[in-house]
Amino acid sequence: MKNRHSITHVILTGGVGSRLWPLSRKSQPKQYLDLFDGKSLFEMTVERNHTLVDQVMVVGNIDNHHLSRQVLEKSNTQYIDIVESTPRNTAAAIAFAAFASDPEAILIVTPSDHIIDGMELYEEAIKEAIEKASKGYIVTFGIVPTKPEVGYGYIERKGDNVISFREKPNQDTAKGFIARGNFLWNSGMFCFKAGIFLEELKTFNFEVYEKSKMAWDASINGTLDLELSLLIPSISIDYAVMERSKKIKVVPSKFIWSDLGSFESVYDYMVSKGHAVDQNGNMVIGTDNYTAFVGLKNTIFVHTPTANLILQKEFSQDVKHVYNELEKENSKLLN
Repeated sequence: MKNRHSITHVILTGGVGSRLWPLSRKSQPKQYLDLFDGKSLFEMTVERNHTLVDQVMVVGNIDNHHLSRQVLEKSNTQYIDIVESTPRNTAAAIAFAAFASDPEAILIVTPSDHIIDGMELYEEAIKEAIEKASKGYIVTFGIVPTKPEVGYGYIERKGDNVISFREKPNQDTAKGFIARGNFLWNSGMFCFKAGIFLEELKTFNFEVYEKSKMAWDASINGTLDLELSLLIPSISIDYAVMERSKKIKVVPSKFIWSDLGSFESVYDYMVSKGHAVDQNGNMVIGTDNYTAFVGLKNTIFVHTPTANLILQKEFSQDVKHVYNELEKENSKLLN
């Protein structure tokens, strides 16, 4: 799959996975948990793409880049390491990767904490995206929805043209999107030439471009200066570029995808892989101790050495409220 452009897989590892607390902690975010057949989501992300690209670049933060290094060294993967001294959201993280690249290099940008199955369909989508990116487009991957999911943003499209990006909807809006048939889940994966992305960022959000460039120019061995980084506006690539550029194309994709952003999606994935549930749909995560559920249905019990969580599966999005409360208290339980 090599073509005249070199292809770099840019892996973004900055998230903390607050909706998967207490499994996901600041010291061990969800992308590094060996929950999935003894592998982490980060390791699976590296493996999935390694035959499709020429090199790997990891944009992580000062707290987790050693965790990435452990995985990459285990698999003898050569990579370029960019270390953020403070999180500044995806527009800046991707800008650093682009500044570190040849302007003609094609970047495939993916999060490090998503599950993907259906590799043939995935590789087809990547090939199509590379082809569009080589023509100067900024490509986003839209997943053909399987249900009216309220946990994802959506892309409204006509063919491969993007009409609009939509925030996470409520249930009725999500049902309307599915009924209309031209809405895709926004996967948070992108493909473009490094130089094209920087041109568009410069045009539509000059402050992010300029401040990111200053921080990058002052970086030492890929580690960014803290004081200069704090000056960069914290804004997502969606707001900074995707919703404003006229060079956007979408690749509608049918591979199986989940951002595993909640315990409900972890539950569904683990059931699909044969993880035990009782006759009322109750699941235990994190312990082999005998656990009995009486009078409960679709309940998830999550055990860790320092904290337990008990939740009804359909309230999975609300775990972030527990995380936010603990954050207000500056609790050690988040570390």
